[in-house]
Amino acid sequence: MQWKHKLNEAKNTAAELAESVAISGGSGIIKVDKGETVGNVVHVIGRINRAIYGCVTNDIQTDEVIVTERQIEHIKERHPNDYERFGKHFKVIVESPDYIIETNKPNTALILKEIVDDGEKFKTVLRLVTSSDDPNYKNSIITFMKIDDKEWNRLLKNKKILYKSE
Repeated sequence: MQWKHKLNEAKNTAAELAESVAISGGSGIIKVDKGETVGNVVHVIGRINRAIYGCVTNDIQTDEVIVTERQIEHIKERHPNDYERFGKHFKVIVESPDYIIETNKPNTALILKEIVDDGEKFKTVLRLVTSSDDPNYKNSIITFMKIDDKEWNRLLKNKKILYKSE
């Protein structure tokens, strides 16, 4: 009998997850509602400077940046140990990017940041909220990873640089 309860619980969780994915519409932005999305805990990271990120779009609706538990799990799965070792740098990465690179996704920034103290380089994807998005959405970290010098140089050489810190 207990296994039936667990099966029903799993079905309900799957249904809630499917509904939350449908609500997001695949935009990459997560709706914030009192610190949680539909079944998804939200962590406030910091605030962006709209003048800096204006190189991606001038239609930025909020300066608040979040990362969801779901995206943290994505980072942990795709880039093992990066979140645990370097997630503490999220705030400085989004608030003080070294470079913002053009992406093929609308209203999305590819951020490059070197943390000099650690001698590490990072690539972070940030989806920015615009007036065409739900007003309850926040700017969201989509993914994050440590990169090597070769990848850093390849991105700077082959991609369009929208912003460079001075």
